[in-house]
Amino acid sequence: MGEFLIGTSGYSYDDWVGPIYPRGTRRGDFLTFYAKRFRFTELNFSYYRLPEASALRAIASKTPSSFRFTVKAHRSLTHDRDTEWKRHAERFAEAVGALSSVESATDSLADAGRQDRLAGVLIQFPFSFHYRPANRRYLASLTDALKPLRLFVEFRNAEWDQESVWREMERRELGLVVPDLPRLDGLPATPPRLTTRWGYVRFHGRNAPQWWSGTNVTRYDYLYREEELRGWVGPVRAMLDEAEAVIVAFNNHFGGQAAENAEQFAAMIGQAA
Repeated sequence: MGEFLIGTSGYSYDDWVGPIYPRGTRRGDFLTFYAKRFRFTELNFSYYRLPEASALRAIASKTPSSFRFTVKAHRSLTHDRDTEWKRHAERFAEAVGALSSVESATDSLADAGRQDRLAGVLIQFPFSFHYRPANRRYLASLTDALKPLRLFVEFRNAEWDQESVWREMERRELGLVVPDLPRLDGLPATPPRLTTRWGYVRFHGRNAPQWWSGTNVTRYDYLYREEELRGWVGPVRAMLDEAEAVIVAFNNHFGGQAAENAEQFAAMIGQAA
């Protein structure tokens, strides 16, 4: 049986001071406090600016050697898809690869040493990325360019929810991200499943009224009810029965709700976050 990596999509939110971090906590200390409660997080800043290896090493060094990261692909690779994407993919892969060997400043001498801290790369495409021949070719080219990194692909359009896509992902050894989203036309309702030995589930909240018209803050303003999370316990456990690891990330970050739901779900699963 594999391991769960349960955490949140990002950790550096000012509105978490109070609900999650002690009053007066400086931004530079957010991760230190976060890593006392969780052993995994998604790094999302890499979507907005191409990461540097030195910055990623510095971030990882603030956490124990058991702590893992996924890194979100830069927007030039997923949303903008500009003419420079190949060059950006090369820079991105080189920087992210630095997480494969990091020393932790928080470990004891007995635990010291370089560790692989990278759980994988999150490639999240927008709703506008339709299931079309040109986009299928692009996806193949992009994932080829980012290998041998462990890759996870998240689709936000229901057109990709089909068996032929999942079989091709298995063939290419691409992890499928299973999202929990509002029940709206056009959004995927991907069944819990594996396409590699690593599973990935992302909880985005079910804020249907704000999904299309809201901002990146209000869209994810949602606190899961216990019964909503309870429905995922069995499917996620079943994934782990066949997986090396299953990543569970909560993206309903407004006001620290993601951290609250992540700890709640970890307790339901029967494992510390």
